Amino acid sequence: MKHLISISDLTKDQAVQLLDNATELSSVNEREVKKLPALRGKTVVNLFFENSTRTRISFEIAAKRLSADVINFSAATSSLSKGESLKDTAQTLEALGAHAIVVRHPFSGAAHALAHRGWISSSIINAGDGSHEHPTQALLDALTLRQHFSLKSDLAGLKVLIVGDILHSRVARSNVLLLKLLGAEVTVAGPTTLMPAGIDKLGAKVSHNFDESLAQQPDAVMMLRVQKERMQGSFFPSEREYAKSWALNDDRFRSLGDRTAILHPGPMNRGFEISSAAADSDKSLVLRQVANGVSVRMAVLYSTLAGEEI
Repeated sequence: MKHLISISDLTKDQAVQLLDNATELSSVNEREVKKLPALRGKTVVNLFFENSTRTRISFEIAAKRLSADVINFSAATSSLSKGESLKDTAQTLEALGAHAIVVRHPFSGAAHALAHRGWISSSIINAGDGSHEHPTQALLDALTLRQHFSLKSDLAGLKVLIVGDILHSRVARSNVLLLKLLGAEVTVAGPTTLMPAGIDKLGAKVSHNFDESLAQQPDAVMMLRVQKERMQGSFFPSEREYAKSWALNDDRFRSLGDRTAILHPGPMNRGFEISSAAADSDKSLVLRQVANGVSVRMAVLYSTLAGEEI
C-alpha cells in the first residue's frame, strides 16, 4: 500500500489485515521499551493545515515507536502563510528527505492531490481532509469495536448508530464506508439540515429521530462533534433545541442495552452532545479509541513505508 487517502482505497482483506497488524503492534505499547526498529532511517512529516493536537501527537508517537524520524510542520508558521503553494511545500519537504507525509487539510481532496498529481513520490496518509474522509479514525474505531465485542476478523452483524453532524463529518463518511466493508449494519441519525444528500448510497440507513433509532437496540452508538467552525449560517434553532433532540443525555444513556458501547472521536462537548454520565461510564470506549489510534497509525505507517505484513 503506497498511500492511504480513503477507505475506498482498501479491500476488505486489506482492512482486516491492517486491523490484525494494529493488534499485533499494540503489544509494543505495553512494553517497558516501546520501540521497534521497523522504520529506522525513514522520515515522516506531519503536515497540518488545521490544528489537531490529538491526531498529530498520535501520528508522532506511532512513527517514533517504529523508530522513524518525525518532523512536525505547522502551516500557520511556515512559508505557506506567505503564499507558498501546497505543491511547492510538498516538493520542499521531499527534497529535505521526507519518505511519508501525513497531511491534514481544510479542503476535501488535498491529500488526493498530493498523492496523485505527480508532484512528489512520498507516501501520503490522509489525516483528515475537509468534510471528505479521516480513514485512520475509522480504522481505530473498527479496531475498538472488534476488541470490545471479541470479534476475530470483520464486524459482520454488528449494528452501529452514528449520531449528530453527519454533514460536516469526515469521520462519519470514513466510518460508513469501513463499517459497511466489514459487514456491519450502519444507521446515521441527525437533523435534516445536517444530513448530506446521498449518504444512503454509501449503504447507511438514514434516521431523523434519535429515540426511534435507539429503540432498534444498536450494539454501538457513535456520537459526533457538532463542527461549528465549518458552519456558515444556522443549521438548528439553538443549542438547547439540538441537545434536546440529539444529545446522548442521561435519559437516553439509561435506555441503552447492557452491552451497548459508546464511542466519540473527540473532543467531546459535554452537556451538548453527550452527558458526563455517558462519557464517563463503563460503556464508554473513548479512551480506548485514543489508545488504539497509536496502534492503527503504526500499522498504516508500516504498511505504506515498509510495504510488508507484520
